[in-house]
Amino acid sequence: MNHWQNVVEMCKQGNRFAQNRLYDNFAKKLYRVALRYVPQPQEAEEVLMNGFLKFFKGLDQFEYRDDNSLEVWLKRIVANEALMLLRKQKSLPFMVDSSEAEEISSLDAPDAAVSAEAIYAAILELPTGYRTIFNLYAIEGFNHEEIANQLNISVGTSKSQLSKARKMLQEKLKNAGYEQAGAI
Repeated sequence: MNHWQNVVEMCKQGNRFAQNRLYDNFAKKLYRVALRYVPQPQEAEEVLMNGFLKFFKGLDQFEYRDDNSLEVWLKRIVANEALMLLRKQKSLPFMVDSSEAEEISSLDAPDAAVSAEAIYAAILELPTGYRTIFNLYAIEGFNHEEIANQLNISVGTSKSQLSKARKMLQEKLKNAGYEQAGAI
């Protein structure tokens, strides 16, 4: 049994030390996940806390496979908590396009000349609905069907919103002086 598997087993038994250890290790990374969806720090903290509470309450359902499965599960919980908060606030405006959504090609890696900070700043400037779908698809790795189920929208709307988010990101980055922003 490796270290994190042992920590998870101790958490299942209600060991507060193990819970603190797990929190201390993952909180910063998960806070950044929350900030992708809810850029306000207090709301991101609320999402983080609710995510950890949900994790600890549902730990019996978690099947440890490796360290990556633990991190992926935690990230999904936090992303879902952020979506629930946005849904509760009714701040997920989606513009439904009556025409069929165009097929989205797989996300290419952005040009190295575009800094991660510039991309992150541009993502934060997207409207909430675009930002949410872009984060779920491009960063969290959800597919369009999963996104549609999470947000109660059609698969076509998810594809359309992602396409619009990418175009808006490209424009924002080009306006910021990054000419090679076409790969987003």
